[in-house]
Amino acid sequence: MRKNILGWSASILVVLALLVSGCAGTVVNMREVSAEKAAIVPEEGKAVVVFMRPSGLGFAIQSSVFEIKDNYPSLVGIVAAKTKVAYRLDPGKHLFMVIGENADFMSAEVLPNKTYYVLVTPRMGFWKARFSLDPVHKQELSTSEFKGSLDECKWVEKAPESENWAMSNMASIQSKRAEYYLDWLKTPEKERPYLLDEDGR
Repeated sequence: MRKNILGWSASILVVLALLVSGCAGTVVNMREVSAEKAAIVPEEGKAVVVFMRPSGLGFAIQSSVFEIKDNYPSLVGIVAAKTKVAYRLDPGKHLFMVIGENADFMSAEVLPNKTYYVLVTPRMGFWKARFSLDPVHKQELSTSEFKGSLDECKWVEKAPESENWAMSNMASIQSKRAEYYLDWLKTPEKERPYLLDEDGR
């Protein structure tokens, strides 16, 4: 009897995990866009970074991604579960931040006319989901896992309400940036996530 109960419990946990991993988040303060209209091709002399969140973990919580420019967060996009957003930018060095219950950061160096990919990765926090930014390196771009993750995410882009949301929440966003960036700087540099110029395609 005990073995049967344990077996059923394990089965239920597996089913629940599969259900959660397949859940898409509700798109709020962004708008869905077709692949044909998404800004996924770099303009001449520019680069594109695609931020994608294939995991369904924490699907009820939105994650917002920013580029830090002169200590000010500029909104890249709000990335729900199973969505992706393309961000055009100048070549060179950049610093990105993702916000959830916490803030986390990633450095990047990008080349012109290249497209790069970053995973917005959720993990469970104390009250709600926490997020980190995980660069997809060159050797991963040809894997079936990456291709599957890219395909299952739908394109979204910023709308007027996206910037309105960011402005109305900027005090909280800046507070998290200031608090967690100091912690991030304490991490040894070689352990910080870094999107390399060679990771583009």
